[in-house]
Amino acid sequence: MIGLRSILPLAIIAMVLSMWAGLACQRAQFTGPTVDSNTKIQGDASATATTAAAFPAIPDQNHLHNAHYVTAKVIAGAQPEGEASFEALRAMGVKTILSVDGAAPDVAMAHKFGLTYVHLPITYSGVKPEEGAAIAKALAELPGPIYVHCHHGKHRSAAAVAVACVINGTLAPEKAESVLQTFGTGENYKGLWKAARDARPLPAGELKAVKVSYVESQKIPPLAEAMVMVDQRWDRIKAVQKAGWKTPADHPDLDPPHEALQLEELLHELTRTDAVHQKPAEFQRLLAEGDEASRGLRMALSASAAAGKSQGGAASFLEADAAFKRIGNACAACHKAYRD
Repeated sequence: MIGLRSILPLAIIAMVLSMWAGLACQRAQFTGPTVDSNTKIQGDASATATTAAAFPAIPDQNHLHNAHYVTAKVIAGAQPEGEASFEALRAMGVKTILSVDGAAPDVAMAHKFGLTYVHLPITYSGVKPEEGAAIAKALAELPGPIYVHCHHGKHRSAAAVAVACVINGTLAPEKAESVLQTFGTGENYKGLWKAARDARPLPAGELKAVKVSYVESQKIPPLAEAMVMVDQRWDRIKAVQKAGWKTPADHPDLDPPHEALQLEELLHELTRTDAVHQKPAEFQRLLAEGDEASRGLRMALSASAAAGKSQGGAASFLEADAAFKRIGNACAACHKAYRD
């Protein structure tokens, strides 16, 4: 009996400690922001992301391609297309769609499903400070959940939400690049990666002072202005070609594959605009030819960079020369018929 009395307090203490540990374990398992009662985002803004699981994919990837939760309020992915995609957004409880794409949003379709569009387009070259601040404020004050998209949901929208969520304090700076990793942002989009890497929180007072115009469809830059951007990028490509498809000595900032990628994106975005769709068929054909050739140039220069000084690199240079000539011919023919 004396032995039992001696053991009993120890057993009670052990039982209490076991129960406390179990409760602590349960609390640890359920730490993190939630989207609603049925959907959970793993981790929080202060945790360091080490895997893509920190930004889980939404269940319906058929209608919302490459869509992932980024914060409790923000989801990002590809452009919603067709009624099924907009219905999927409504079913998720989304209130606002924020497009960072260059093409005009499908505002009528959004309205049909009770959704509001906001259009704050960015380019593939990076996220400018003023663009990041505007998107950050939009994500902070517009009704959520908010779905952010570009075209394919891999590059611009990923960088936009990474930068903006860091700026408005809902994502830790050290997690920004892991957002781009999750979405599969191409490593050649150096400006987008740099924007994510350099993003830092903006003081609340400064963010509040940011002026943002919330319109459902921004006025897309005129075709002539877009062509100026193409010409400027083409001049950089010509400098790289003159240097033997290497970084020119007098332009150490030029990376051949990256320059080709930026030209490709500019031309491809143009093919999607209403202004181009209203042009004659021959104009559209020549632009498509340049778009296709620029893709070949980018692939050749990327292969050359990967091959280094091997024979494969030399073969890629020949392919780059052929693609360069195709682009030049398409541009010259288009200028002669429609500009000169």
